[in-house]
Amino acid sequence: MDDRVLGTDFTVSSIGLGCMGFSHAYGAPTEEQQAIRAIRSAYDMGYTLFDTAEVYGTQDDPHANERLVGKALKDVRDQVQIISKFGIRFDESSSEVNKPLIPDARCAVIRASVEGSLRRLGTDRIDLYFQHRIDPDVEPEVVAGVMADLIREGKILHWGISEANEDYLRRAHAVCPVTAVENRYSMMARQYEALFPALEELRVGFVAFSPMANGLLAGVYGKDSQFDPKLDYRSNMPQFTAQAAEQNRQLLQLLHNLAAQKSATPAQISLAWMLCKKPWIVPIPGTRKPERMRENAGAADVRLTVDEVAALDRALDTIPMSAVFGGTRVTKQFCNVLQLD
Repeated sequence: MDDRVLGTDFTVSSIGLGCMGFSHAYGAPTEEQQAIRAIRSAYDMGYTLFDTAEVYGTQDDPHANERLVGKALKDVRDQVQIISKFGIRFDESSSEVNKPLIPDARCAVIRASVEGSLRRLGTDRIDLYFQHRIDPDVEPEVVAGVMADLIREGKILHWGISEANEDYLRRAHAVCPVTAVENRYSMMARQYEALFPALEELRVGFVAFSPMANGLLAGVYGKDSQFDPKLDYRSNMPQFTAQAAEQNRQLLQLLHNLAAQKSATPAQISLAWMLCKKPWIVPIPGTRKPERMRENAGAADVRLTVDEVAALDRALDTIPMSAVFGGTRVTKQFCNVLQLD
């Protein structure tokens, strides 16, 4: 796999691994040793960028994913880049499978979060530290000031904003340069393309999460696919309903047709489309299966011309498709408790 540069100088593999699903949101957590083997197999395939967060876990073990990623990458730590995130917690009072998010970017909370993440990851620095969601009660300049301090202290090397908008990005970037945003982006969720001119102007990279619309664009799910209603977010996502299967038929056929022309798979086409669009886009598809990791890594070898990307964009502008999961609901509840574990 080749490399890409986020921001001005942060070199990563052109495709990263989203590690959340090993511990959170996609069914029962993977057994630890099996998960460690899978993450290491990704490293052996050429992945160097691994994405986690302090809140990826279970109700019994809320921070499980960071511990898992730290264990899996311990003996190759200097050869990989680890992403983690701060600034949200889940509303555990909710009965929803996809519990609402409570943003909290107060300075003391950030400080507690970074120390907790460093301990759980078993490392002395986080390569790229994202504000997980914008906190409307804390100005971007304040958050950026804390990030500048953490960079000076060597606790983080780079920082970014997840689900960033242009105004927040510009204000934060003026205080402490932002290396990347991490936003939802796929053929079914293109709203953040409006941010691309600002990213190019500021030299900020784009880490694309859910790059296959939570797996739908891999073309392996049908109208009869079932997901655990207590543990799997997909059980509540509109693109996985029986009605959506018919609504997305033309979209998936488009992917299958182009995949056949390119000797690729639909998943690879959906990733190659964004890789070939901009040199500073890095998708982080999540999977727990080494065979899927290998398939996704192969997208880096699929070449789409400028004309082919433009033709896909035109098709996506007009082709029918279902609604797609747009993110967890954000609420706001003041909480005096710092996350120290």
